[in-house]
Amino acid sequence: MSDPQDKPETTPELTPEAKAVLKRARRSFMVSMGLLVVGLIAIGGALVYRASQSDGKGGDYVIAALKIPAGGEVVSAVAADGRITVTYRLGPITSVRIFDGKSGEMIREVPVVSE
Repeated sequence: MSDPQDKPETTPELTPEAKAVLKRARRSFMVSMGLLVVGLIAIGGALVYRASQSDGKGGDYVIAALKIPAGGEVVSAVAADGRITVTYRLGPITSVRIFDGKSGEMIREVPVVSE
């Protein structure tokens, strides 16, 4: 078996047509990579813009805690339209409390009764 170090490697000279094809391929690659980078920058800019805008959706709820009776077990809690609805169970009694999302004030309490 021959040693690859014995023979010097020579690269064949490219024809003018092959050089033109390689030049076109490089140019096409650079254009597509440039478009990809511009697209990624545009998407990143859009994400940053959307994240920095305050559209009021998260500003409706600023309270830190809601009050339910001691020993009450929360069954569910739903935040919608600037209000928080909490369903809780205290022993055999199930009730629903509706709170204002900004002040935390209880708007209404509705006991759940069986028919």
